[in-house]
Amino acid sequence: MSKVVIDRTGPVRTIWMNRPEKRNALDSDLLGGMIEALRAPVAEEDRVVVIRGKGDVFCAGLDMTERRETIGTGSASGIEVMLRAIELCPLPVVAVVQGDAIAGGNELALHCDIVVASQRARFGMSLAQVGLAPNWFLAKKLMEVLGPVTTREMLLLGDPLPATKLFALGLIARCVPAADLDAEATKVIDRLAANAPLSLKAMKALAVRQLEFRDHLKHDDVDLLVQAAMKSQDAQEGMKARLEKRTARFRGR
Repeated sequence: MSKVVIDRTGPVRTIWMNRPEKRNALDSDLLGGMIEALRAPVAEEDRVVVIRGKGDVFCAGLDMTERRETIGTGSASGIEVMLRAIELCPLPVVAVVQGDAIAGGNELALHCDIVVASQRARFGMSLAQVGLAPNWFLAKKLMEVLGPVTTREMLLLGDPLPATKLFALGLIARCVPAADLDAEATKVIDRLAANAPLSLKAMKALAVRQLEFRDHLKHDDVDLLVQAAMKSQDAQEGMKARLEKRTARFRGR
């Protein structure tokens, strides 16, 4: 069974994360399939890309079993490649979030141009609870979308925030009862598909270019701190504890 399923309905290309038994956790196969789907040539009739997750959870982030194997190696995750592919997609990208979007799943949703969420959904970054930290690329997106106050709350506490709160703060575009999610998403997608395609492409390019300045800010010292956390004994303990469903015992080493 493919971990990525692509549906085409008229001008809309929907990319489904199809690993519901693992809460759509991003393993190497799923990441590779997402990257391939997002980088696929845009057909003349294409107007909108939609990202969804099968099952009750949108995406639980990177697969912990695979991630634990790379802790301390400094290996770059394919998630950055996938997220960059979302940003550089010439078409508007809509995330339809039916359930929790955590860690890498949170980043996936927030890298999209428009988020339509169910009121039962939650968004969060649980890295501090397992001894990790987001790198510069991931953290700057949170600051861009959520602002400094909500970003600090999400990162430092590590607890998921309800979609209703993000909507009330104007940080996601739509938040509706679960029963109305598909109808609301269709309304937004149809509105996008009806707009002038060249205008949408130009606006998407403008938005991406305007945000690129942060890539060039000095952040070598931040990178060193992130790597120190990733290579720590605490990171190994945090990931092990999460997999074993117990409270981690951090020692600051």
